[in-house]
Amino acid sequence: MADENPSQISGLRGLTDPVAFVAFGGWNDAGSAASQTVEHLAETCDTSQAFSLDPDDFYDYQVNRPEVRGSGETRRIAWPTTEIRVGKLPNGRDLVIIQGLEPNFRWRQFCQLLTSALRSAGVQRVYLVGALLADHPHTRPIPVSASSGDPTVAEELGLEANTYEGPTGILGILNDHLDKVGIETISLWAAIPHYVSSPPSPKGTLALLNRLEDLLDLSLDLGDLPELARAWERGVNELAADDTEVAEYVEALEQQRDESELPEASGDAIAAEFERYLRRRRQQ
Repeated sequence: MADENPSQISGLRGLTDPVAFVAFGGWNDAGSAASQTVEHLAETCDTSQAFSLDPDDFYDYQVNRPEVRGSGETRRIAWPTTEIRVGKLPNGRDLVIIQGLEPNFRWRQFCQLLTSALRSAGVQRVYLVGALLADHPHTRPIPVSASSGDPTVAEELGLEANTYEGPTGILGILNDHLDKVGIETISLWAAIPHYVSSPPSPKGTLALLNRLEDLLDLSLDLGDLPELARAWERGVNELAADDTEVAEYVEALEQQRDESELPEASGDAIAAEFERYLRRRRQQ
């Protein structure tokens, strides 16, 4: 990968009404659901790399080890880094994807570089994608919260106000940098069942992509994710069936979830699924 300065990149200029999607592996990424979401977008939206950050500036190689890949003449060292890629959404709109690992050093410099790159690309709205561990049963739809610190954006899309206080990861720092330069941000967080948090979490990734479909009002190429999500749930069901304690815990979580959900919440979920169905029919 080439490690270049964003100011030297021409591939981010001349984009058409670009929108950006950002996710980082690590603290912000339970079950790798968030990083797999942007990776899926990168693969299905025909993206190409614009540049990658110099890993020496931001990563501790004893925490995030370089990897040896390939064999023979193709054998190489892959360094942990963060990439910016560009491509096109199904509606022809350009997209910018930022993906990588949460950095170990110089968070402010890291976010300044990414903010500068997004401004160079002309991005006006950024979707910050994360996943957290939660007391949520795997048998129920994965909830995805969506919020914005911009009251206008929150009202436009019917989002929650961003009122979180407490420890934050690199997504929170980048959000702050983007807010200060007037780039709109929307934060998406999937709640991954903590007792099955080992990656991958295709059901969490699918939930995040479905939420993006709703917010963008378009249909995305989901590939085999729906079937992978069903297979993942069946696999967890089989594991729970062999462990009485886990089965009882899941049942308790299901009861709590079902009692806390309002009837209108289920209605909203059905309506959202129907709207996605209609979008797919129109695009066929």
